[in-house]
Amino acid sequence: MAETDRIPVEVAVGVLIERDAHGVETRFLMTSRPPGKVYEGHWEFPGGKVEQGETIEQALRRELTEELGITIGQAHPWQTEVMDYPHAKVRLNFCKVYDWAGELDMREGQQMAWQTLPVDVVPVLPGTVPVLWWLATERGHEGVTHSG
Repeated sequence: MAETDRIPVEVAVGVLIERDAHGVETRFLMTSRPPGKVYEGHWEFPGGKVEQGETIEQALRRELTEELGITIGQAHPWQTEVMDYPHAKVRLNFCKVYDWAGELDMREGQQMAWQTLPVDVVPVLPGTVPVLWWLATERGHEGVTHSG
């Protein structure tokens, strides 16, 4: 099978967003890739692979409990992006999440940071860049979205 013909691995990704008293989206949560994983230390939105028999939402719920120690409310399907990395081709299924229960607990040794545009964490994982553009478009943000 040619490199470009690889079947993408399905990945569920949560864009956890806080809203102000008027319902306007404000900060969003980014986490760093944990030690020992590909792209260690790069910043991304939390999530993980969809296991056989799971829906995107089920995988997202499981992953955010495993990684962050939270239970999410409704997951709002938002955008999809295919990324062809050297180690894997992935289909990133981004869902916005506004409600969760529990204290954020970085259970895999990752770091977390609440961000606004432009983000000040570096380096940013390539699959995260489109999300920052989408957020910028929705928020009317002009200019850079990230460094590097």
